[in-house]
Amino acid sequence: MSTAAATAALRTGAPETEGFVDTYQALAAPVLNQLAGQDFRAQWQAMADLGVLKLAAPEATAPGPVTRSLAMIEGIGLAGADPGLCYALASQIFGMQFPLRDALGADAWRAVADVQEGRELLCHALTERGGGSDPFSMETRARRDGDGFVLDGAKTFITAAPVADRAIVFARTAEGRSPFALSAFLFPLDLPGIRRGETFTKTALPTVPMGELLFEGARLPASALLGQEGSGLAVMASTTAWERSLVLGYALGPMRRLLARTVDWAAERDHFGRRMGASHQVAGRISEMALALHRSRVQLYAMAARLDAGTPARQLAAGAALTKISVSEDYVRMTEHATALSGVRAFLPGFDLAADLAAPMAALTYAGPNDLLRVGVARQLGLPVEN
Repeated sequence: MSTAAATAALRTGAPETEGFVDTYQALAAPVLNQLAGQDFRAQWQAMADLGVLKLAAPEATAPGPVTRSLAMIEGIGLAGADPGLCYALASQIFGMQFPLRDALGADAWRAVADVQEGRELLCHALTERGGGSDPFSMETRARRDGDGFVLDGAKTFITAAPVADRAIVFARTAEGRSPFALSAFLFPLDLPGIRRGETFTKTALPTVPMGELLFEGARLPASALLGQEGSGLAVMASTTAWERSLVLGYALGPMRRLLARTVDWAAERDHFGRRMGASHQVAGRISEMALALHRSRVQLYAMAARLDAGTPARQLAAGAALTKISVSEDYVRMTEHATALSGVRAFLPGFDLAADLAAPMAALTYAGPNDLLRVGVARQLGLPVEN
């Protein structure tokens, strides 16, 4: 049985959606072969040239714009795109481009829409050394000065910071823990007073760089403000809900490839005088892998469909958190099953069965640690629980 036949039962999406996945798998495969050894920006531009960063018009149907973007990410991942590259693309598309298009309005969006061409790259700068999950702990400040702002502070552990051209930056514009104490800004990173800080070496998703941004009296024009002064928490709620809803789309391609190679291995490997896949234990583990993948695809595409239907992202906060928790934990479980079935080969980089253990574990933390997301879900269910 071929890999395609073995996984055909998992193609549960609408035909037009599965067609987008297939199309982008086919488009990406030859390009990825030519990109071996090239740096992150070259890989990013190559995917942008395929149209992966382009957002379909809001009125697009069959599939809708969000579903199309998710299918593109799955397709290039299925073709073998590096998980770090898929993560970075998904993070910008779902955590920045879609919420910016929603928030800015048509005229303002057109001014930054060139990010869809890949020539400019965004980063989302929220986390600081002193805190990440608690936004009110931030110390970066933007003070009014004339008709603009002066920004001082630092952001750290920011995906793509070393190579980004523009940033969405959150800063304190008032004291205390008022919901109106924070504001969000969007601006180019070549302004005076802005420096790149440390670039971090990562064990998970190492292809996409991570680093710091330092602001020392950086003057921002009034046009850099996203929304109104004091609306930073609302902007953050939108960007994080969007990202949590769909950023784990980056894992679908790697998960499908992991299942396919494990099925092939079990079907071909002789073990105690029979094919390894004839064992009920092996069959059970592979079925659990298929269940995790099926569950993840259904949940992610359901979130995309709700966003395509016009549901505001902020109304999906609980569903987004549950989706992110479920898919990330299924990604880890899939990898654990594959590792158990592959034996020592899972830990030898030169073998086809070598397992990427760090990327699934990182999914438990990126876009919010799962333990904290569980607390947020419980609070939305009415429990009097505090962070």
